[in-house]
Amino acid sequence: MLMKVKTILISQPEPKVENSPYFDLIERQKVKIDFVPFIHVEGVSGKEVRSQKVDLKDFTAIILTSRNAVDHFFRIADELRFKVPDSMKYFCQSEAVAYYLQKYVVYRKRKIYVGKRTFTELSPLIKKYKTEKFLLPASDKLKPEVPLVLNDLKVDWTESVFYKTVVSDLSGLRDVFYDILVFFSPSGIDSLFENFPDFEQNDTRIAVFGNTTVKAVKEKGLRVDILAPTPETPSMSMALEKYIKEANKK
Repeated sequence: MLMKVKTILISQPEPKVENSPYFDLIERQKVKIDFVPFIHVEGVSGKEVRSQKVDLKDFTAIILTSRNAVDHFFRIADELRFKVPDSMKYFCQSEAVAYYLQKYVVYRKRKIYVGKRTFTELSPLIKKYKTEKFLLPASDKLKPEVPLVLNDLKVDWTESVFYKTVVSDLSGLRDVFYDILVFFSPSGIDSLFENFPDFEQNDTRIAVFGNTTVKAVKEKGLRVDILAPTPETPSMSMALEKYIKEANKK
């Protein structure tokens, strides 16, 4: 029999949008959800980018895999007093990243190419523009598929670390117990054990998004209780709701 669920900890920042499915979940299932980012991003300095032998004026196209990449590319450009030319091409991994780019550039005046969701889905667009010189502003934890895809395409590309993924201090959670812990990346699992090396799962349910995170959880000898995405529950909020409904049956 499943144990009841009253409290959930999501290892990410609280959503900024009012219509987040997590807020609906709180309402519908009468559960308490706390949002605590287990990792956070810190930008590297312009000097560090220069030390990677990267000169922004050498590139004709930028590959942007996340909103963080967008923010930190323009931050570094600003710091290095580099005026991004109107001719610069932007290759965005998803609609969300392309939409976010509007914070910095006037959309209709720019050359912006948008993938569907995964990096592999962006590759046909990059392939179409093989003669460009591509810069990939990335974090120190780049997904392994990205270099593989770009090398396969045989394009001229350079990776540069513009920001780093850093473990957050979670000491405030030491004596707090949650029914469910929710993880979206292997970095979140690393943070858990860096903060609490003696963590034992016991009755805590662990919810996991994506195969690489599942692998990280299992490597630590933990049990995966809730999994997304699946055909039935494509989002984490749906997977949580399905589980809570079963666990909290009267």
